[in-house]
Amino acid sequence: MGYIAVAIDGPSGAGKSTIARAVAARLGYVYVDTGAMYRAIGLAVSRRGIDGTDADGIAAVLPSIAVELVYQDGAQHVLLNGEDVSAAIRTSAISRYASQVSAVPAVRQFLLETQRDMARKGDILMDGRDIGTVILPDAPVKIFLTASAETRADRRYRELREKGQDVQYEDVLHDVVERDRQDMTRATAPLRQAADAVLLDTSELTLEQSIEAVLQIIQDKTGETYI
Repeated sequence: MGYIAVAIDGPSGAGKSTIARAVAARLGYVYVDTGAMYRAIGLAVSRRGIDGTDADGIAAVLPSIAVELVYQDGAQHVLLNGEDVSAAIRTSAISRYASQVSAVPAVRQFLLETQRDMARKGDILMDGRDIGTVILPDAPVKIFLTASAETRADRRYRELREKGQDVQYEDVLHDVVERDRQDMTRATAPLRQAADAVLLDTSELTLEQSIEAVLQIIQDKTGETYI
């Protein structure tokens, strides 16, 4: 029997990573946060003073960048050339960089085989922007997870405030809307719902309700009993 791959796509701030991480833990699947990989490249590019839209400049430094996802003490850590950058990649500035570099074809190709290879080694749950449409188009379970821009901005605002960052809700909402525009209009692998993906709007759902909803979708699609 082949391994099961679950692809979860959706816009920034929809709760993909939080929900996917929890669901993977429940199922015993390997969780892959592809967004963190793009954030790491965005951080590397920003540190080198390269503009996020400079495709040639970004492509030129890719050979000197190594991104790894490792698990320590039950948590995923993102390593950039051996440095743990799990916290450094979660700022609004790096979020914007991640959106820009993810539109560069060379970056997507750079990470494509790494991501696909992960799915060949065991049951996996991967989330991002183009998992069901590009990375794992044959995944038996595809979910498009979304929420209103206002709901996503509010969640992000609360998260950043809890981390001690001095941000304004209006600025966070602007960033969310702008990120959506960039992700949906980019020429390479734009954000869109796969034709065979199940749409799940979490605007009115609690975290636990969202987790249960995703588990139910996976159960319905695979015939396995998880709940």
